[in-house]
Amino acid sequence: MPTYSASETLDLDVGTRLASRTPSLLRALRGHFVGFAASLGWIAFGLSCLWREDIGDWTRTKEVAIAAFVFGGAIAIAAVAGFWSQRVGESLQRRSPWLLLLGVVLALWEVLTAKLGVLPLPFFPPPQAIVEVYTDDFVKLFDSVFASVKLQLGGYLIGAAAGFVTGVSIGWSRAVGYWVHPVLRFIGPLPATAWLPIAFFAFPSSWSASTFLIALATGFPVTVLTWSGVASVSNAYYDVARTLGAKPSFLVFKVAIPAALPHVFVGLFMGLGASFAVLVVAEMMGVKSGLGWYLQWAQGWAAYANMYAALLVMSLLCSGAITALFKVRDRLLVWQKGVVKW
Repeated sequence: MPTYSASETLDLDVGTRLASRTPSLLRALRGHFVGFAASLGWIAFGLSCLWREDIGDWTRTKEVAIAAFVFGGAIAIAAVAGFWSQRVGESLQRRSPWLLLLGVVLALWEVLTAKLGVLPLPFFPPPQAIVEVYTDDFVKLFDSVFASVKLQLGGYLIGAAAGFVTGVSIGWSRAVGYWVHPVLRFIGPLPATAWLPIAFFAFPSSWSASTFLIALATGFPVTVLTWSGVASVSNAYYDVARTLGAKPSFLVFKVAIPAALPHVFVGLFMGLGASFAVLVVAEMMGVKSGLGWYLQWAQGWAAYANMYAALLVMSLLCSGAITALFKVRDRLLVWQKGVVKW
């Protein structure tokens, strides 16, 4: 074997360390490069707002341009800070591709609508028209959001609770399953919106009818997935608990329900999407407030900017609700982190 002096050994050790760190350094530099590119994308969006006069009368063009410049500068500062803070660098590296894409899309949207008019008005309003809705029609939009949140949250909680209790009952008791299962097979596959005429006839107000429809759309997937989860619990768990003297109530609350929680959360996620779909239809049909009503009002007046602004708010609400549900799931199912890959 060849022998090396102390200095040569030190040089080899340094070279080995640099070689091992090269891939991570290249990834970091690539992440910073994408971060600066995202900053340039937002600056390009700001420049597109000031490129030439708008073909329409929009009052928030300069404000949108300033906001784009500020946001692009903030991304650039974060990219520079990422050289010293690993946490900032990793966070920016994850988000930079989407930030870059969003800036480019907004710039193209601005040019094709407000500057060149390639996309016809009023069907394709520019970004500053959407911003005008949030600044000039804030009160009406906020009232609609508040009404929708109350209606959707009430119906979702009722449907989730009813579906959970029904699913546990069917999965645990054969007698309950015998009577409820056929009814579930008959009612469940029908879309909740098909019950609109009956709901508005049977309930005293459009609000209570809409709550029932949202609860119905939420309850079916929660019931089916909870039932499936309880029914799929291994008999070995029950046998061990019975051997230790467990009572039936212990088997239900301490064995069946915890083991079925992963299935329950799948049903809750499915019910959440279904509830938002029914919410819009219900508010369009009878409720005199809410985002569905706002969408119908905006469409009737051909106020497409208002309609797109309401759709964006609805998308953010649904995304926020899904994120909150994920947080709850992660806290309750923390024991699963060592079992399945998250």
